[in-house]
This record gives sequence, C-alpha cells and structure tokens, in this order.
Amino acid sequence: MIDPKTVPMFRLGDGGSIPCIGMGTFGSDRVSPDEVAGAVAGGIRAGYRLFDCAACYGNEEQIGKVFREAFDEGVVKREDLFIMTKVWNDMHREVEKSCLKSIEDLQCDYLDMLFIHWPFPNYHAPFCDVNSRNPDSRPFSVEEFLDTYRQIEALVDKGLVKHIGISNMTIPKLNAVIDQLRIQPAACESEMHPCFQQQDILDYLVSHDILPIGYMPLGSPRRPERDIEPDDIADMQMPELQEIAKAHSVHPAIICLKWALARGVLPIPFSVHNYEANLKAAVTEKLTDEEMAVIAALERGNRLVKGQVFLWEGAKDWHDLWDEDGVIVDCTDC
Repeated sequence: MIDPKTVPMFRLGDGGSIPCIGMGTFGSDRVSPDEVAGAVAGGIRAGYRLFDCAACYGNEEQIGKVFREAFDEGVVKREDLFIMTKVWNDMHREVEKSCLKSIEDLQCDYLDMLFIHWPFPNYHAPFCDVNSRNPDSRPFSVEEFLDTYRQIEALVDKGLVKHIGISNMTIPKLNAVIDQLRIQPAACESEMHPCFQQQDILDYLVSHDILPIGYMPLGSPRRPERDIEPDDIADMQMPELQEIAKAHSVHPAIICLKWALARGVLPIPFSVHNYEANLKAAVTEKLTDEEMAVIAALERGNRLVKGQVFLWEGAKDWHDLWDEDGVIVDCTDC
C-alpha cells in the first residue's frame, strides 16, 4: 500500500485540493462492472483516494457497494475520498435527477465533483458501433450548455455537489460560455497522452485556473472497438518512450503518468491489475528535463476518441465536433 498522505495534491481554483492522480472506472466495453468494482476495492486499499466515475459507464451501483463496504469496515471515511461523476448526455435537462441517482448508486451522500460529460445532449446506445447515429443529435448550443451548467450550480447551492467539472470542451466552446458562469469550473477532462498532447487547451485551462484532467493518459490500448482505426498510434510502443521506461526500469505506462504529472495534468488511468504501480508513479522519481523534451517531441495529433457517434445531421465528419478552425461548427446561438 502507498500512504495516501504521500501522494501530492493539486490545488483547485477555489482553494480546494484534489489528489494528483486518480483511478478511472471506464471498462472500455471490455471489463465487467464487477471487475471494475473489484479494481476500485483494491485501489482504495492500495492508497487511491480519487475515483472518476460516470453514469453511462453502467457500473456505479457496483462501485457504490464497494464504497459502502469500505466506509462500514473503517478502511476510509467518506471525507477521505474525492468522488467524481458525470451527467450523461440524455440527462442534460434533468441534472438533479441524474445527480441524485449517482449519489444513491455510489452511496456517497454528496459528490465532490460533477461533470458535464459532453457539451451537447447527443447520446448513443451502449455498445453501439462507429456508424450509429441518433436522429435527435444536434450541434452545440450556448444556451443549452448554460442551462445544464446552471442546474449544476444549483446543486452546489444545495450542498449536493462541491465542485463543477466540464469535459470534452474546445477553446471556442469555452470562450463562448466562460464569462457567463456564476461558479467557475474547477476542472476540465480532456483526452491527453504523449501522442496527443493538446498543449493549446492545456495552456488555456491553466490561464483560467481550471485544473486539466487527462483521460486516456496511456493512449488507451483497450479502448472500445469503435474508437480504433488503422492509423492510430500506440503511444506506449513509441521507441523513445520505451527507452525512457527502460532507463527508469518501469513499464512505459508509468512514464506516461509521470509526464502528465510533470505537465500539471491530473491523470485518471484505469487498470484491473496494475493500479498500484500507476499510483506509485506519483511518489517516485520525476522525469528529467531532457526526458520531458523527448516526450514533447512525440506529439502526433493522434486523437483516439473522435466521437463519430455524436454527429448530427449535416455534420461532415468527426472533425466538426472539435472546432479545429477556431469556430464552433453549426452553432446557431454563438
């Protein structure tokens, strides 16, 4: 076990704090809810205190039983854990209902952070393929997003949520809403790994005192089949990364995590078996400046979660989701 007190903390914009590394709970359609819950149970005992959940992962009820057992057995107290979850896209108009369901399933009384999972209400069926489309999908709307966000602000007022998170945002979308938020977001989850570094969004978040949280920090080799394309790059197989791992006598995954932490990014890796080694990355030797420079040169623009299943009628392709030309595509109220 790693003493949780030795794991560094990141500061949140409102003065709060959060462990610098957490355990993700997305099983990538490859791991059962019970297996994920088993990893969470082991993670608590290994020293994890931050857990990143989501309603759409379909495993919050199983994870909640693990939390309750840990509380009842005195392994941890509720206040020892930082529990995060997300409002799924089909609940943007019923945020309090979503929040209360997650609190009930997770058996946690309140949420440390509640995220808007995606910035639009487009959703898909579980286990769908990459060609699935929901006819109700539509482009980003400033007013719809603000309505969802304000519902979470009301939950903060009620004491059900401590911090607000956003996810999968672009700089144009952030610019469209940031000045209209009464409670500033504490964190933003974005895909970040050595071959997809997103330095521009990272710099933007830091400049606005929003903590960057990196999902898929290892390049997610076990992501869903729908997100795998022939031209994708496997980060951990990059020779430069493997050479650095060899120098530290660790798996390349650990180097990915050390790199994220050195950038000021909070990584949330998921592993059924290697979670203790992942946590140890936060308390062992840091990468050198030279090693950081080598990894900085691995940027390939290798986005792995392209989001095709969220496309609306009239959208050209997945690039339209990410506002790559600096303009929100098809937004009617921007």
